[in-house]
Amino acid sequence: MDTPRSAAAAAPIEKDDPTIWRVDDDLWALLAPILKSDKPRKKPGRPRRDDRAIFDGLIWLARTGAQWSQLPREFGPKSTVHERFSEWVMSGALEQAWAVLLQAYDGELGLDWTWQAADGCIVKAPFGKKGALARRRPRGAIRPIAVNRAPSATC
Repeated sequence: MDTPRSAAAAAPIEKDDPTIWRVDDDLWALLAPILKSDKPRKKPGRPRRDDRAIFDGLIWLARTGAQWSQLPREFGPKSTVHERFSEWVMSGALEQAWAVLLQAYDGELGLDWTWQAADGCIVKAPFGKKGALARRRPRGAIRPIAVNRAPSATC
């Protein structure tokens, strides 16, 4: 015989909104032409890695605040992701992509444009050092010592 379940147990469990780590297809359709590179390759070799995976990796880094070394391999090698990031920054493509992302977010949820601020700095802390490093004092001149005329025990 089945025992009746309580109403709370029968109700479906609502999950939080999933964290967004990847760009959806509609937004990628807007970003792909901006991030595409027509730069000729200097050396033959492996084909260029997919821009979408690289961009998803940058989103993952921004959302988690992790270091480059912690980037999961599914987004590509950390050196490739960093090189592409640098390329997009130098060409201005990342700034244009950021503007598209802000417009899309503003259209979806709305932004409060009256006040916005961003500030940040990531610096590695020195290991085992407290406060400012002590400045070493220069050594003074070493006094010359006289020759010891006593017989040596080793000779």
